Amino acid sequence: MNYGKRVKYFRDVAGISANALAKNVCLDPTTIYKIEANDAKPSLGSLERICEALGISLADFFSEDNQELEPELRRLLNTAKKLTTEQRDYLQKLLDSLSKD
Repeated sequence: MNYGKRVKYFRDVAGISANALAKNVCLDPTTIYKIEANDAKPSLGSLERICEALGISLADFFSEDNQELEPELRRLLNTAKKLTTEQRDYLQKLLDSLSKD
């Protein structure tokens, strides 16, 4: 598995800079850059903190299915997961109305 590519993908999806991610997980920014360049592998503890900061689980990180979604769609999905059932129903109606054009 290409850890660096996965970290960069989910970081892009989250819309967070490498420096901001490093600050959030108490790592030096060069460490994040090295991980993304596959010059270093994160420890399990670091990877858990990275995933938490990016709003994903370790299962999401290791799942191959996540690569199929474009970053914009993944960001929408992550936002929709945080909505209440009522808000999701409203969002679905809005999306249905937009797609009927």
